[in-house]
Amino acid sequence: MNNEFFDALEMIAKEKGISMEYLIEKISNAITIAVKKDFGGIENVNVVIDPLTRRYKVSIIKTVVREVEDPVNEILIDEALKYSKRAMVGEPVEIKLETKQFGRIAAQTAKHVIRQGIREAEREQMLAQMGDKVGEVITATVSKIDPTNGNVIVEIDKSEVILFKNEQLPTDHLLPGDKVKVYVVDVMASEKRCSLKISRTHKDLVKRLFEIEVPEIFDGTVEVKSISREAGSRTKIAVYSKDENVDPIGACIGPKGMRVGNIIDELGGEKIDVVKYSEDPAKFIAEALSPATVVEVQLSDDGEKIAFVSVPDHQLSLAIGNKGQNAKLAARLTGYKIDISPESGFYGEEKRLAAKQEPKEDAEEAEQQELPEDEVVSDVGQPEEQSEENIPSEEAADDEIESQEEEQLIQD
Repeated sequence: MNNEFFDALEMIAKEKGISMEYLIEKISNAITIAVKKDFGGIENVNVVIDPLTRRYKVSIIKTVVREVEDPVNEILIDEALKYSKRAMVGEPVEIKLETKQFGRIAAQTAKHVIRQGIREAEREQMLAQMGDKVGEVITATVSKIDPTNGNVIVEIDKSEVILFKNEQLPTDHLLPGDKVKVYVVDVMASEKRCSLKISRTHKDLVKRLFEIEVPEIFDGTVEVKSISREAGSRTKIAVYSKDENVDPIGACIGPKGMRVGNIIDELGGEKIDVVKYSEDPAKFIAEALSPATVVEVQLSDDGEKIAFVSVPDHQLSLAIGNKGQNAKLAARLTGYKIDISPESGFYGEEKRLAAKQEPKEDAEEAEQQELPEDEVVSDVGQPEEQSEENIPSEEAADDEIESQEEEQLIQD
């Protein structure tokens, strides 16, 4: 009987990939629960399972007394002597149980708890395996796509994981069989199963991709200081190197732009601005507003993290970006609120002059289109809540912004 029991344990351990020690602990707890229930709530149960000698023992412990007040946990001295010749009043006596004494209810309870213990062991083992992947980029294979909600089922280590629609890039057009890189955000666990939370919109996906593509980042020669991202559209990444002989931006871009190009391809054409980090906030802010050229940066004197930036008049739209995107990303990257103004100090001067030449009846309408001179174009922490009306740029300037960015990137 003992051999069959331990053979079964070894088989379960091998099939489920669970250690014998863990199984024995769970089974001991299960038997203890079963015996306590079957014996009316006895307090002390002793379970010994030894895989080395392949022997197990289950016993209950009662206290020897002269007069029994609690028959479940106490025993008379005369009866105790049947189990141990050394029994003494006031001392515990161990009463060994035979397997048949567990009873049908105890056996069923033990069976249920053992199964539950095995499930818990499998779950914990899976959690440990999945936990090692948190914070990493892994390659997943697209299995199927749900046409009703756009969620994608991917396969990772023979397990199916959901890549939710809101965690996909706007440019993603995935098909079954496609290989796609995803960032593991967390492990989601429930009583029945556990799974990975994965994303392609998380900003750390970009960081990990750079670590894969750029050896200098992987070995620590180049350090990624901060990242700001609007997934599918644009990312800004600030890099730094203590080694004066290493160009951190050049290392990230790679020969003929090959390294950053591979990352852009993986992200479906998402634009990436690699900027140089500086301990000097003014220099860092100027770099962060790339590809626009910055004339001057003045920091607030009242201790608040606010920067007042002036740029050449013809680059105002470029500095602000389409719908304020460039300024918002720069604000998130640096941690500063950024107020951008043209070098001349005037917004839309050409429109002002044109308005004066308009017929009198149109002058009022033209005046309403002017923009104030003291607008903050981006706020750190809540830049996405900024109204587009507060951005000193024109809707018609979008095409101009795109062309200026391309021209600036070519010049760089």
